[in-house]
Amino acid sequence: MNLATAILVALAAVMLFVAWRRRDGSHRQGITLGWQTLKRTLPLLLLAFLIVGYVEVLSPQDLVEALIGPETGWRGVLVAEVVGMLLPGGPYVVFPLIGALYQAGAGLGQTITLITSWATLAFISVTFELPFMGWRFTAVRWSLSLIIPLLTGLLAQLLFG
Repeated sequence: MNLATAILVALAAVMLFVAWRRRDGSHRQGITLGWQTLKRTLPLLLLAFLIVGYVEVLSPQDLVEALIGPETGWRGVLVAEVVGMLLPGGPYVVFPLIGALYQAGAGLGQTITLITSWATLAFISVTFELPFMGWRFTAVRWSLSLIIPLLTGLLAQLLFG
């Protein structure tokens, strides 16, 4: 068991105890809602991990290193920003995928760019942002966010690469 798992177990146990102490059935309701969430997301998780497995097996290390390897410099950081924008799904899909690319030879700066680009510029988030925030807000936020992944990747490469 790693530290993250231990923290989540402790947090769940504390929340279960607090809900149980309320004596209003909250502890059963929490378990029921958690089970429903698991049933909804389990197929997606299984598919995501299957895809990650195939990425690890099928992604040629030479190609990963040529596109976003440590020696690709600012060009690799640009490629990583575009790839990060195109990554679909939540963290349970994206982090294993990016981890597989990192293991296949992606550079540190390029990997940080991938994560930062996905977090700030993912095209899929625009489909949710537009209806709630409007075109102007989305355009301003998105255009200002274009520089952030590049800066973080280049800075990581400069300081730690």
